[in-house]
Amino acid sequence: MSEYIAVLNAGSSSIKFALYDAASVDAPLLKGQVDQIGLAPHLVAINSSGERIVERSWPANGFDHASATDIIIGQMRELATDARVVAVGHRVVHGGTRFTAPIRVDAGILAELKKLSPLAPLHQPHNLAPIRAIADAAPAIVQVACFDTAFHCMQPALAQLLALPRKYTEAGIRRYGFHGLSYEYVLSRLQLITPSFAQRRIIIAHLGNGASLCAVNEGRSVATTMGFTALDGLVMGTRCGALDPGVILHLIDEYGLSVRELEDLLYRQSGLLGVSGISSDMRALRASSDPSATEAIALFVYRIVREIGSLVAALGGLDGLVFTGGIGEHDAATRRDIATGCRWLGIALAEGHDELSEGCISTDASVVPVWVVPTDEERMVALHTKALLHGESQSAGSTPASAK
Repeated sequence: MSEYIAVLNAGSSSIKFALYDAASVDAPLLKGQVDQIGLAPHLVAINSSGERIVERSWPANGFDHASATDIIIGQMRELATDARVVAVGHRVVHGGTRFTAPIRVDAGILAELKKLSPLAPLHQPHNLAPIRAIADAAPAIVQVACFDTAFHCMQPALAQLLALPRKYTEAGIRRYGFHGLSYEYVLSRLQLITPSFAQRRIIIAHLGNGASLCAVNEGRSVATTMGFTALDGLVMGTRCGALDPGVILHLIDEYGLSVRELEDLLYRQSGLLGVSGISSDMRALRASSDPSATEAIALFVYRIVREIGSLVAALGGLDGLVFTGGIGEHDAATRRDIATGCRWLGIALAEGHDELSEGCISTDASVVPVWVVPTDEERMVALHTKALLHGESQSAGSTPASAK
């Protein structure tokens, strides 16, 4: 019987999943997701050839992340009858100051991770729900947590520091950074395709419903736009990004908003959705003629261009820009808008780059090379899980050798 590693990547309303051969961790045997959890749960699974092999829907009542996990595991068993899952790897958004490398999860670790939920309320509880469901149903199976914050833990101390009294800093209130698994994977691809470029001063733009930038030098995170939580930095689908703290005080004083109401406003009602009043989906905004949609896109691009300037300063120069994530990989118009805003860096995109799924999209005359590299957080989790199973040593935020 073949041995496999399963990967679960749980979001606020979806769980992505994949099943990999435990020996190679190459292309997944199958992958898919359950989305619209809480609204109209819908499962799609595809095989290694990209063929849709399962599609199912359920009523919303009583269908939560634990239910979705049970469905996914059952579907994996049904579709891969010769498979024995030796471990399940999970993307966990927040590792705090303690968890700076992948770790096997037991009851004690799970309890510690739960304490970090206030730092990522939109993600952490949902990340942990599948771990808990599997632990209850199959306590003997190895589960591995891989952290989005780990990639950034070796940043310079000043890049992590907030200008608050020391007692708060010592309690763990600092800049953490997120999307680390995505940045790791993109770097691993660059190290394979163009090793010398991967070691230079690069800004990686992970642009999707969640969005951030990361300044990387010699393969290590130097600075990133997200901070204490995944709410900071760029404008996102429903998240506001960087916000003057005085706005929070004003909303409390003048509008009487509670903490929970503020949380809902800043995490779920703001960003592209809040500015446009139409949608959090860039595709819908691009298709709209409403001026508010145009303004939302313009603000999204403006904040990215400004933050690129900030990260260039942190790097002391720039040798490359890389786009990834749903918008970064597929929305050529957004890439062009950003490149236009960064003309001062000598960036020039090539004609016909719209159809390129991976590779360099800048002209030969561009001072700064620009690349598109599709991300694959699930495979990064699988690689970390394999490394941990085989006892491969890893420093904090490092990439497994098998990823390169």
